[in-house]
Amino acid sequence: MGRDYRKIKAWQLADDLVVLIYKSTTNFPKSELYGLISQIRRAVVSTAANIVEGASRKTKPDYSHFLYIARGSLAEVGYYIHLSKRLGFISSDEYVRLNKLQQETASTLYGLIKSVEIEL
Repeated sequence: MGRDYRKIKAWQLADDLVVLIYKSTTNFPKSELYGLISQIRRAVVSTAANIVEGASRKTKPDYSHFLYIARGSLAEVGYYIHLSKRLGFISSDEYVRLNKLQQETASTLYGLIKSVEIEL
């Protein structure tokens, strides 16, 4: 199929979210290095990476499968952002910024999934 993942809007947003999450988690307590920091970073990287992996697959069902994995990881990120706010690890402003980008990414990814499924 030869899809260029860098041109996929959902990937661009997910990639931006990876960078913001990494920057935000540098201020988390060091005691969370193997806890919440590790979990949220793993999930956000998984989101972007699964979009990339799906784009490299030859069949649309394979592509769709990886997009759904990305969607699940992105949902995890949404929860971790919520938890980070509740624990006081991020400010209200940071929460709004991260949550907004997570939701925009989710919406765009959902649209991509639907467009791929229409083509199946």
